Amino acid sequence: MYFTLLILGVALWWGAHLFKRVAPDARSALGDRGKGLVAVLLLVSVVLMVVGYRGAEVLVVWSPPAFLTHLNNLLMVLAIYLFVADGVKARAAVAMPNPQLTGFKTWAVAHLLVNGDLASVVLFGGLLAWAVVSVIVLKRAGVRPAKRAWGGVKAEAIAVVGTVVVFGAVAWVHNWLGYWPYG
Repeated sequence: MYFTLLILGVALWWGAHLFKRVAPDARSALGDRGKGLVAVLLLVSVVLMVVGYRGAEVLVVWSPPAFLTHLNNLLMVLAIYLFVADGVKARAAVAMPNPQLTGFKTWAVAHLLVNGDLASVVLFGGLLAWAVVSVIVLKRAGVRPAKRAWGGVKAEAIAVVGTVVVFGAVAWVHNWLGYWPYG
């Protein structure tokens, strides 16, 4: 049952995010109501993924070596930086076309490196595949991110400090949930 919830959650995540590109006329017909519908679908998808992942039986696919925890943490710092940098227009974010999707893919790869159970492969692999497909769909649709101006030295400082703060908070939450993130 839990694997089913997990798979449904990942599928709903895909559907809600790709709805605009796969069925543009249907999405356009919904107008602003469509934003609320997508938000609700994404919230439901996250709940399904969390419940499914936390409840799924542990079926080991592979046993990751301990040193990958350090690579995971380094990749997580990079993933968080890309999200924060995009929000403040740090140089790295304005230089790349999809910094948040790149950060998301980095996050998924980092988690695949340190989690060798089937539920993790379904969750993080499914979300990695979604991010890769999203970039392809955006390119094929001709969607090009608008050129953005660099936010300056202040943006760089905010990106670094924000990354440290968010990484600390994420590590704290992982620890609180029982997942020691430091190896």
